[in-house]
Amino acid sequence: MKIISKTFKLLTVFLMVLGITACSDDDDNNGPGVQATTVVDVALANNLTSLAAALEATDLVATLQGSGPFTVFAPDNDAFDALLTATGLDLNNLSSTEEALVRNILLNHVIVGQNLSSTDLVNAGSGYTNVAATGPNGENLSLYFNTANGVEINGQSTVTSANLTATNGTVHIVDTVIDLPTIATFATSNPSLSILVDALVYADTGMPTVPYINTVSDSAAGPFTVFAPSNDAFVDLLAELNISALTDLDTATVDAVLTYHIVTDNVQSSGLPNGAVTTIGGDITADNTNFTLTDPNGRVSNIVTTLVDIQGINGVVHVIDKVILSPQP
Repeated sequence: MKIISKTFKLLTVFLMVLGITACSDDDDNNGPGVQATTVVDVALANNLTSLAAALEATDLVATLQGSGPFTVFAPDNDAFDALLTATGLDLNNLSSTEEALVRNILLNHVIVGQNLSSTDLVNAGSGYTNVAATGPNGENLSLYFNTANGVEINGQSTVTSANLTATNGTVHIVDTVIDLPTIATFATSNPSLSILVDALVYADTGMPTVPYINTVSDSAAGPFTVFAPSNDAFVDLLAELNISALTDLDTATVDAVLTYHIVTDNVQSSGLPNGAVTTIGGDITADNTNFTLTDPNGRVSNIVTTLVDIQGINGVVHVIDKVILSPQP
């Protein structure tokens, strides 16, 4: 890309020299005199020059030459070109605010403390892990992977070349820069939350409209805590109410129910109180020992302990196994 093309050759030489200098000492893991090949070296060896330029512009080179281990989802040059074109960012002339943003975006591609191969991901099937990027209250952001059709990250970025091995981790090349995730990112990328998305969309059609989708998609909104009913929870609700679809209810009722799932704060599971929790609809009761929520009707929802603290840039999601209902007659 024109913005950074002039720096590529000099930057590549600089980083190669830096990598050789940093890794020339003896390494217990590699034996005397054996040169370490870090994830930065792997990126350069695979012509990921745009990534290298971004790492240099945000002072992350030394970080990723550390001991790790790191799992890095590395955007290819076309992916970075698309990001810079869309945002108008100039890596040679970043303001302090822009540099912090780009740095956080880059860290959103880095899992620290885990060396995950594509086999590890495929064996897991799908799930969440934390990345080095941070969101509200300095909490580490989450990353959702799904291997139903290749390896897909946050529903938007696909691994095109896997298992590039470094001495301090593994690099997987991806075809899209992974955006800082929002609550909407996690709701739309996880198939087991699809009915929740349908409910939000349906509530938005009411008059006056409730801008749920726009709000949870807005990285500057919130932060919010969302207790997200799974698809099974919604299926159970339909049976409980003896209806065949959510559209059998009017939009105002669906809206009222959804408001009892949203808190205007970023509450991780460790901060869940033992007692009243004020949602935008009204109070529910939390039990932080048994990890349950009780709605105004005495119905108990279990917080799924393996699906908590799904952290986005605009809030956190906790999956629950029963829909919370607003007060019923």
